[in-house]
Formats: sequence, C-alpha cells, structure tokens
Amino acid sequence: MTAIKETHFHFQGQSNFYKGKVRDVYTIGEQFLAMVVTDRISAFDVVLPEPIPYKGQVLNQIAAKFLQATIDIVPNWVLDIPDPNVTIGKICEPFKVEMVIRGYLAGHAWREYQAGRRSVCGVALPEGLKENDKLPEPIITPTTKASVGHDEDISREEIIKRGIVSEEDYAELERYTHAVFQRGTEMVAERGLILVDTKYEFGKADGKIYLIDEIHTPDSSRYFYSDGYEDLQARNEPQRQLSKEFVRKWLIENGFQGKEDQAIPKMDDEFVKSVSDRYIELYEHITGDKFIRQDNSDPISRVEHNISEALIRLS
Repeated sequence: MTAIKETHFHFQGQSNFYKGKVRDVYTIGEQFLAMVVTDRISAFDVVLPEPIPYKGQVLNQIAAKFLQATIDIVPNWVLDIPDPNVTIGKICEPFKVEMVIRGYLAGHAWREYQAGRRSVCGVALPEGLKENDKLPEPIITPTTKASVGHDEDISREEIIKRGIVSEEDYAELERYTHAVFQRGTEMVAERGLILVDTKYEFGKADGKIYLIDEIHTPDSSRYFYSDGYEDLQARNEPQRQLSKEFVRKWLIENGFQGKEDQAIPKMDDEFVKSVSDRYIELYEHITGDKFIRQDNSDPISRVEHNISEALIRLS
C-alpha cells in the first residue's frame, strides 16, 4: 500500500514551508495556507517511522465534515478542499494554546488522576473516579503549543497572567470550545459513538477568531462506542474505543513512551495495516459514509496537481 510520507513541492508564489508532525504546510504569498495531511503518524510527540496508508485522507475528510457542520458556531479557516489529503485555507495568526476539552476521565487526565493528582490544568476533579468515568461536566484543560518537543499543561489563570491570550479572547475561546464540543457530541451520538475528549486550535485574522486545523479526527480526539459503555464501566473493563490510544498502548507495551534513550519499536506490515483499518473504521462510524480509497498509485503527483489547480482558482 502506497502512503504519503512527505512532500517537497514548490508552488508559484510560495513564501514558506513548514513540516509538522503529520502535516506539510505551504504558505502561498500572504493569502493562503495549503495543508497536506500526510500519512505520517505521531505518538508521545514523536513521529513514528512507518506511515499509515489512507490515514491522511481519513483525517482530512473527517475534519472537513465537522468544520462544515460547525460553521454556524464559529467561522473556520477553510477555503477549498481540492484533494482528499489537502485543505487550503485563510492565513490566521494562531493562538499559542490548544484548547483540550474532556467529557470523560481518560488518557492523559486519567494518568494524572491515577498518579494521585486531583487537579488538571487548575481544574479540580472529584474523588472516587475511575478510568473512563463520565465527568460531572466537560472540563477544559489547555496546553501550550510547543514548536519542538512536548506540549505542556497550563491553567486558564496562567495563560491570562502570562499574556499568552488576552482575558477577552480566552473567554471567547472557551465559549467556542464548549459549543463545538457539544455539537460534535450530538453528531457522533447519532452514530453510536461517545466523543470522550478532543482539542481545538484557533487563530485570528483581521481581528476575528477562526477555528483552524483539523477537528474531531482520531488524531485529535478519543471516541468510545456508546453501546456497552455502562456495562463495561460497571465491570471495570476497558472501553471499546476508536482513537489513536490503541497505538499509544501498543508502544507502551513495547517499551516506548517518547522518553530519552527509548527506541521506537518496529511496526511490521501487519500492524501498519491494522492501524490503517482502524482509521477507516472510525471514518465510516463517524460519518456514516463508505470510505472510498483514493487512487494512491502516484499520490504525490496527484496532490501537487490538485493544489496547483486550486491555487489558480482561488487567486
């Protein structure tokens, strides 16, 4: 299976290129960002050696669906989606925080709780919770956006005190975060899924706040199946989930948590295919649509051509 591991394009008017963990982002003049969602996969803030076929298409198309479905709540950066792996959008100045919102005690928040901490990012948590319990109400646990290395937990108070985001803007980010999370929760509930937690990124252009990047994808979110959730919790058994958490658990089981001097375990073809299948499974569950595998015989040329054509249309 062919996968898009990296791109090296040179478009007319290109003024910058940024290679993220998963995305290759091309700046065109001062107007547009062309974001290529590659098939790279990261965990513990480390890019793993093997790309996952169709992962980028899954992420980009899920994000497109939810961005369109929430545009009545908050404007977003999207201008065109010329290719299954590409979104072209408006240039915004990103806020230097990620708005993480949690409806359930899972993942990082559970690991903190299990270690005895009863506060995450300045938000108090009640005693007596167990892994994957529903929280009394969704909580926002923001992180700073690290250009290199690990993102770090930070409280609302610290964000405002340090001037990372103004109090006025932060209040707006909180309002948007709760509203978009609520919309996403309602949408996936119709598909038999629980939106456990997720993160949003926002930016500003011309004094206006925009929702940017992807939303509600398995890279940025955690999902449980609603069917059987209560029974599994009552029996203290692991939840059936559709998210990247199973990749993290596989890495942990194989001795890797992103720490220094830890070697990334080898992902064989069978495991890579199983990860690809899980991403496609989530796409079909969350959208209710059959996943159409894009022709990946020459994906790099396809992506380059489709971006070039779109830039001509947009200019």
